[in-house]
Amino acid sequence: MSPSTVVAATREASPTLDRARRAQARRVVRALRETYPDADCELRFSTPLELLVATILSAQCTDVRVNQVTTKLFQKYRSAADYASSSQEELEDDIRTTGFFRQKAWSIRRTAQILEADHRGEVPPAMEQLLKLPGVARKTANVVLGTAFGIASGVVVDTHIKRLTFRMDLTDETDPIKVENDLVKLIPRKDWVWFGHATIWHGRRVCFARKPACGTCSLNSFCPRRGV
Repeated sequence: MSPSTVVAATREASPTLDRARRAQARRVVRALRETYPDADCELRFSTPLELLVATILSAQCTDVRVNQVTTKLFQKYRSAADYASSSQEELEDDIRTTGFFRQKAWSIRRTAQILEADHRGEVPPAMEQLLKLPGVARKTANVVLGTAFGIASGVVVDTHIKRLTFRMDLTDETDPIKVENDLVKLIPRKDWVWFGHATIWHGRRVCFARKPACGTCSLNSFCPRRGV
């Protein structure tokens, strides 16, 4: 079974969900909606290609740093063809401060070459095709599809979402695909894209990995791991 079909298959195979966890998910969504009604992607972009590149760069790097780098990067590279024709060394220098710059530069260049060869230089709005691109797993594909195209293909699962959904008892899993499988069964599809952004916002602002600010948390009253 491919990563792009796991979510749908698991939903069909599990029609009965735990009532307590469903109720908890409703509380979480309600509180996040009240706290972060306008939550959105904090990576700056103007095209699907820019978001794809920015998301690849965001691995093991903060959005703040990525936005600093892409301010100049997106002025220099305006199309997939620009990335595809760049040298490895030049692109490495352009993105060096994002970390893991050699692998990221290779992934971006190779992705751009595939986009030029197979998609007329455009980012395809389809999970299966995105997952064939170097450096693109479900997290990146979900970010691009949900934020650039408005397609709710699943729920983004990054370190913040893994941490918060475990703390809120929405999942017991640690593998990102399994976490996503649990979340799509609990969160209404219309909220999938927003929920990812809102949960990331909460993780960055309140529910820190170390010393979470439980005293100011809007989810505190029903968090099973508050104060831990």
